This record gives sequence, structure tokens and C-alpha cells, in this order.
Amino acid sequence: MQIDSTIHKANALVIDSNANARSLITAQLREIGVGYVRAVTRVKDARIVLENAPFDLVICDYHFEGHDESGQDLLDELRREQLLPYSTVFMMVTAEATYSKVAEAAEAALDGYLIKPYTLTALAERVQSARHRKRVLKGIFEAIEAQNFDLAAELCLERFHKRQEFWLFAARIGAELLLRLRRPDEAKTLYEAIIAAKTVPWAKLGVARSEFASGNLAQARRTLENLIGEMPDHADSYDVLGRIHMEQGEIAAALATYRTAAELTPGCLLRMQRSGTLSFYAGERNEALKTLERTIASGLRSKLFDMYTLVLVALMRYDKRDAKGIKHTLDSLHRQIERVPDSPRLLRLQTAIQALQAMLEKRSADALTSARRLAAELDQPHADHEAASLVIAVWVRLAAADLRLEEMNEMFQRLGMRYCNSKASTEVLVSMADGHEATVQTLKDCHARVFEIAETAMKQALRGNATGSVELLIQQGDQTRNSKLIDMAMSVLKRHEEKIEAAATMELRIGELQDRWVKPLGASVGRARQAGGVALRG
Repeated sequence: MQIDSTIHKANALVIDSNANARSLITAQLREIGVGYVRAVTRVKDARIVLENAPFDLVICDYHFEGHDESGQDLLDELRREQLLPYSTVFMMVTAEATYSKVAEAAEAALDGYLIKPYTLTALAERVQSARHRKRVLKGIFEAIEAQNFDLAAELCLERFHKRQEFWLFAARIGAELLLRLRRPDEAKTLYEAIIAAKTVPWAKLGVARSEFASGNLAQARRTLENLIGEMPDHADSYDVLGRIHMEQGEIAAALATYRTAAELTPGCLLRMQRSGTLSFYAGERNEALKTLERTIASGLRSKLFDMYTLVLVALMRYDKRDAKGIKHTLDSLHRQIERVPDSPRLLRLQTAIQALQAMLEKRSADALTSARRLAAELDQPHADHEAASLVIAVWVRLAAADLRLEEMNEMFQRLGMRYCNSKASTEVLVSMADGHEATVQTLKDCHARVFEIAETAMKQALRGNATGSVELLIQQGDQTRNSKLIDMAMSVLKRHEEKIEAAATMELRIGELQDRWVKPLGASVGRARQAGGVALRG
């Protein structure tokens, strides 16, 4: 039984903990013409295999006896971290008891599902249908691969409006593209049209994501709270709600939200890491250590693992005066650096842990050398909020060890003026100060000063002096390198462009500042994860 003319060229991966089931599925795939079939027993092993080699077809069991991770956890992680090519068909095998969960996922991220027991004919039909959808939507996927997102969005919208084959799936991709293209209002309109045509949880979540992208945090929060009220086990909703809590600087609320998401999907590595990281920021260090060390044990070899976790664990081990624990984190990081020796970020993380190790071993000169090397990186183009958080964490511990640090106050002043650009970023830096009163006060003062500058600029614009407002923001943005002030300069310029004679020149100046100094927050406030979205490359 051969389902299409190219199936003999396909390679497949079977993921099932039951030996009899693995053997049966492998035999069935070969019978329908699949050329090469490989089988693994655990989600952990499958993740590593899929991270390192492409497969045309993946058949995965939903439930794994004795393990927290499910097949859905694996699919979610791989999709959102862009580790599955668009061409890969991913199908889930499930028992009747878990059918509702798998059927819901099949509306978007899944390519198909099979309910046990199933026949060879059912398997062949599902595989054929999924491969057919890949071929029908090939033009959309090729446009995305080429990073021609405008074309891909138009193709999706055309298919949706004409209700052509697979219009619902195309609409979801189209809405995701509109968010990528910074057209959140259009994305929201599309999500609402999808809800009107066929109510699905991911479309309601898409409305909230569109509201969030538009800056309407209060409305996004209400939308999410309503959705969670309707579906309290919809983990993706908690992910987005947690991002809103962080944006509003509510670390305790974000922790509670992310912890719920992690409990709903205990096998999700990213959610477990985020929950552990927020526990650290919230001061719940014992819980943070327990959670983050569990992620190291289960996911260190995975591409989804964030090495920033090792530094947080090293900080907590340092505070417990655990030299062996610090050495373990450093050894783990060394193995990763051997694979990626030129990574500035990994080398920065290594320097931070080396400083902690030197302090614990009473090697003051080495500790100071590492700490100053870490601080010097703040002037490098790749420096970001994460780098600033590491500097604070290491230097306050140096100060606690009574080492002479004449430059610390001035450095923290400059660091604060650059990175205290929101309540969220400031709260994270304050948490890294670990109760060091002088540092905490400096960071809070910097946050207040940044908002004072922003308020002064806005008052000038409202009084009709738009040119003076933009000039103030450019000057202060250049001096402090603060992304809020730089981005605000561009925003005010665009709003009052017709009233500003030197608008073109100012736009060039602001653009240069944005290219040099505006960076994402990075892992220090949680690795980005497009909850509820379809992963788009580029």
C-alpha cells in the first residue's frame, strides 16, 4: 500500500514507550511505503533526535507511562522553538480518554491524530491527508522560508476570505504573520473573524495577543482572564498573562501564573525554567533551586535549555557556600562552550560563575579580575539587560565580601540609567541586587529619573514644542543609551513629523541610536515564547 508517489523517499520517527506499539507502527509505516523508519522510547531522546536531524513524518504517542512529559509537550516545544521544518508531518497517537485534548491541538499545531486501536487504512489516510495539506499550502510556507512575510500574509488572507481548502489553518498563520509585521489591529480583526466562523481557544488567545501587541495591557488582561475562566487548563493563556504581569512589574503575580502553566504541563522545559527563574526573582530561593536543578537534570542537552539557568543556580550555590555545586555548573557550561566556543553570551556566563568560584575560594584578585571583565562587557555592542543583571549579582557579592570597589557606585549609576527603562526591567535588576540597600536605591532612583525625563519631553510636545521634545529625548537617549528614551524619541517624531523641520535628519539620528543600543530584555526576564502562536522562521 503506497499512499503517494514520493512516500518511498520519506523518513519517519516513531516515539512510543511501549515496545509492541513501536514495533507495530514501524511495520505499518514500512507497509505504506515509508523508506526509512527510526524509533525511540522517550520524549527526552526524541527531542534530541529531532533537534539534530529533519524527518518527513513523526508518529508520537500522547502518554508516556511513568513520565511527566507528554507527546503534546514535545510538539509544543519543538514548534515554538522553530525546531520542526514546515514540511514535517507530526501526528499524535492517543487513547479515547485523552481524545479531547489531542483533537483541540489538531486544529492548529498538529497535522493529524489516531485513536487507539486504529487500522492500517486509518494510518494511511491520516498520513496522506497531512501530506496533502503540506502540498496545498506550500506557497505560503515557501514565502515564509524566504522571509517574504507580506506575500505569505496576503496568500493566507486570500485563502481565508475565499474559504479555500484548509482556510482555518491558513487564517491562523496569517494572523501570526500580521503580528510579526506589527499590524496587530488587522491580526485582531482576523482572529475575531475566525471566532465568528468557528470558536477555537487559540483564536481567543490571538485576540489577547493582538491587544498586548497594541499596548492595550488592561484589555488583554481582561480577555485572558475571561478565557482562563472558560478554560482553566489552557496553559498558553497563562503564558501570555504572565508576560503582561511581567510588563507591569508584578513579579509575584507573574510567578503564580507561570507556576500554574508549568503545573498544567509538567514536562515543558521552558515553562519549568521560567517558573524557576521567577521564583529566584521573587526571593523564593529554595523553590527556585529545586526547580532549576530539575531542569538541568532533565534538559541540559536540549537546545531548548537556557544556559542562564546555570548562573542562577551558581548564585544560589554560592550563597550556600557550596563549592561543589558551583563547580558542577561551571563544568556543565564548559561542555556547552566546547560546542560553541565563540559565543559572547556563553563566555559572559562563564566569567560570572568564575568570579563566584574565585570569591568562594578566597582568590580576591581573580574574583576582581573576572568581575571587572564582566563589567567591561557593558560597553560592548552585544551587551543587554541580562549582562547588566549579571554584573549586579556578582558585584554586590563582592561588596558583601568587603572587597574595595571604588568604581561600583558610578558603574551602577550608568547601568541603572541605561537599563531601568520599565517597571519590569527595574524589578528584575533590583532582585539581582539581593537586598544590597545602596544598589537597590540607586536603581530605583534611576528608574524615577528616566520617567522624569520622559514626562518632561511629553509636556514639551503637548505644549507645541515637538522639536524640543524630540531633541531632549535624542540627547538623553544618546547619553544614557536608554531604549525607552530612544524609542520614545522615534514615537514623538512620527506623531509630530509635520511640525518638525529637521524630521528627516532626526529620524536618521534616532535610527542609529536604535541600531546601537536598543536590545531585547533577554533571558533575565524570561525567554521569549510565542504562546498560542505558530512558530515562524526569520
